[in-house]
Amino acid sequence: MITRRNFVATASAGALLAATAPATAYALDPKFAPQPVRMRSDMQPGQILIMPRAHFLYFITGPGEALRYGVGVGKAGLEFTGEAVIQVKKEWPTWRPTNEMIEREPQTYAKFRDNDYVEPGGPGNPLGARALYLFQNGRDTFFRIHGTTQPGTIGRSVSNGCIRMINEHVIDLYQRVPLGTKVTVI
Repeated sequence: MITRRNFVATASAGALLAATAPATAYALDPKFAPQPVRMRSDMQPGQILIMPRAHFLYFITGPGEALRYGVGVGKAGLEFTGEAVIQVKKEWPTWRPTNEMIEREPQTYAKFRDNDYVEPGGPGNPLGARALYLFQNGRDTFFRIHGTTQPGTIGRSVSNGCIRMINEHVIDLYQRVPLGTKVTVI
């Protein structure tokens, strides 16, 4: 039985969530929606292949098969290439721009200058709902596969190097990949 107290609490929580969720009127191009595709057969199931120039991330599901997601990638000169391993996974991660980002765009990142402020996790955080942290030889590369508060950047080369995904898509990928997953960016 629903009580008045439960009804008011549920309605209040729903209103708060609606008020804090970013409004979007963005329609994703269907080619960037997750879809099964054929893939080269030399990739092992469970690996991730990212092709930045095409703006696609492939999660290898079987021999010659993959689940393809559309992504946004790093702008010229800021992109990551090579092999890495997912060594950390976080839900609603905190975020702070790198010192290089603050130097490149001081107005954009003014609230982070000369302090240790860290953006808390949540719907307004630039890393979105989930983040997969890429490491090489046990060291953090500071590149991530993460959600985004800017869905219109999917299919574009505009980030500071990270691989951006629609929040719903990164949540799906996050659930599929364990720590230790190999990531190749070509």
